[in-house]
Amino acid sequence: QVQLVESGGGLVQAGDSLRLSCAASERAFSGYTKAWFRQAPGKPREFLAAISWTDGNTYYTDSLKGRFAISRDNAKNTVYLQMNSLKPEDTAVYYCAADQSPLTIATRPRYEFRYWGQGTQVTVSS
Repeated sequence: QVQLVESGGGLVQAGDSLRLSCAASERAFSGYTKAWFRQAPGKPREFLAAISWTDGNTYYTDSLKGRFAISRDNAKNTVYLQMNSLKPEDTAVYYCAADQSPLTIATRPRYEFRYWGQGTQVTVSS
């Protein structure tokens, strides 16, 4: 069974940085678009960023540009989310996702990614 496993979450202070990782269990994921989402308590799931596995192109939600960065390591079949200048409002469960569709399709509004990780908690204290 294909799995996505997130790691790197934790409790940090406002202004700190954190890097999340998401490892795919199978090489079959190597050609998939990967993305990061988050969900805070009582709020809907929010798209953050996505990356094309083939050419490395990226796409971000406008509100996070400059603070968060998505990247990939093809050899490790792992995608990362570098989060800087964290704020208490960044507190959420962070999920990685994968889909066979190319970046241009997978980043359309309300597009549903097919494969999801279990999530990792990020808590930012003030």
